[in-house]
Amino acid sequence: MWRSFFIAVAIMMIILGIECLMIDSASLYAAGKSTAANFVDPSAPPAQTTKVWEPSEALPWGLLSGGTVIILYAVTLPKRWGAAGGGE
Repeated sequence: MWRSFFIAVAIMMIILGIECLMIDSASLYAAGKSTAANFVDPSAPPAQTTKVWEPSEALPWGLLSGGTVIILYAVTLPKRWGAAGGGE
């Protein structure tokens, strides 16, 4: 169970890292003050509480490398625990 949890977290880290490599910035809208027109109609004025987030240079590479290390660690977990001679 722990192995699959760590692999899922690592895959999400890798996906977020790839996404951060592909974007320059992301616009975040407040859910309570936005309407459907803000998302559907591009000519509509933006919401009052729009925040623009720009990922730093190191964030995508940190997410990619961290996810890779976690996957490599999770793949080797059963081998190390099995070699300990737990018996069960």
